[in-house]
Amino acid sequence: MRNAALNTSHSLVLAVCIAAVLWFVMFSPWTAHLLPFWWCMTAAACILSSLALSLGGKACLGSLGTRPFWQYATVGLIIAVGLWIVFYIGDKASQWLFHFARPQVDLIYNMKDGTSPWLLSLLLLCIIGPAEEIFWRGYVQRTLAQRLSPTLSFVLTTAVYALVHLPSGNFMLIMAALTCGIAWGGLYRLFPQWLPAIILSHALWDAAAFVWFPL
Repeated sequence: MRNAALNTSHSLVLAVCIAAVLWFVMFSPWTAHLLPFWWCMTAAACILSSLALSLGGKACLGSLGTRPFWQYATVGLIIAVGLWIVFYIGDKASQWLFHFARPQVDLIYNMKDGTSPWLLSLLLLCIIGPAEEIFWRGYVQRTLAQRLSPTLSFVLTTAVYALVHLPSGNFMLIMAALTCGIAWGGLYRLFPQWLPAIILSHALWDAAAFVWFPL
């Protein structure tokens, strides 16, 4: 039993380290310019979701199938809209508070230059958004909650989710990751049975914030 627990811990640490390396490659000023960002992000999402499902099994998808899909979709849409509103308000407030806010936000949006909006929407909706949630909440936070308290697992997962964006050196991107981590992680802490809806909300929010209704 103890060996199984150690193996689980080692696997979790290794998976998080892999995520950190992937995010470093994508966002570090030394490496970011060497690779096409969205294809690199898509590959990273596939790697992380595959890791999550192989190490954590179907539990990483939550209670999918126990409720009608329309319920998950409705709740996911409500979460995505609510989070978009939070970011809209936060964007206006940050521009008022920090002179560097808008230029840093523009740098984030510059990542999509030259990428077809249709292709980007498809990648965000079908691969990147769901994969991130499957990994960070479905695998990392859920696995930590089995070893630690649910609240501590939420705090640790949210912190790591924000910290992996540090190589970007973009304060606004790090704060955006922290805000999203608090929102999705907090919802999973309170309502783990709604993980499928949280996964859908991540996909919808990504596509809305980056392509459909950019801030």
